[in-house]
Amino acid sequence: MGATTIDFGGFDIAFDDRVLRPREWTLAQSRWAGDVLAVAPPGPVLELFAGAGHIGLAAVAGTARELVMVDLNPAAVELARRNVEAAGMSSRVTVREGRIDEVLRTDEQFAVVVADPPWVPSAGIDEFPDDPAIAIDGGDDGLDLARRCCDVVAQHLVPGGTAIVQVGTVDQADALEHHLRATGAGLSRGETRIFERGVLVELVRDAAASG
Repeated sequence: MGATTIDFGGFDIAFDDRVLRPREWTLAQSRWAGDVLAVAPPGPVLELFAGAGHIGLAAVAGTARELVMVDLNPAAVELARRNVEAAGMSSRVTVREGRIDEVLRTDEQFAVVVADPPWVPSAGIDEFPDDPAIAIDGGDDGLDLARRCCDVVAQHLVPGGTAIVQVGTVDQADALEHHLRATGAGLSRGETRIFERGVLVELVRDAAASG
């Protein structure tokens, strides 16, 4: 299947109709993560629901940090690996295929996490016929995978670390905050940034946390 290439933060990113087309606005997520990395504790970066890998690549471009990308979709993994190689970053970026709560070792810790979980409620995915269901279907309320994402972040984020998570609305961000409190995840909600096409939420682990 032929892929299309698009510029994303200076990277030529290959994608096709098996994955989400890279959205220009999500470069804000990469840039926010890049700003966080400048002051974050030592350690690698984790990208969950990586898709074609564009957000993670742009996030670590100005650093020497290692990056682990994770996606369940074999097509996304194939394209992400292609984009990592094209970027000349294979020596410090790895791509893993599988569920986000199954492919990480229990002892793996990350300084920063970027995540783009599917957040469209299942009943609404037909409104986006150009997007593959695997990339957008977030379950009944759109947050099934976002909640799982928060649980993974809680297990693998270093003390003082930060996650930048994409959701669809401020109401969804509020619901995730409620989930964090209910589960005692050891994460707190920081800044929320609102864009026309989505919302970015900062999750922070206390520097004094034991992990």
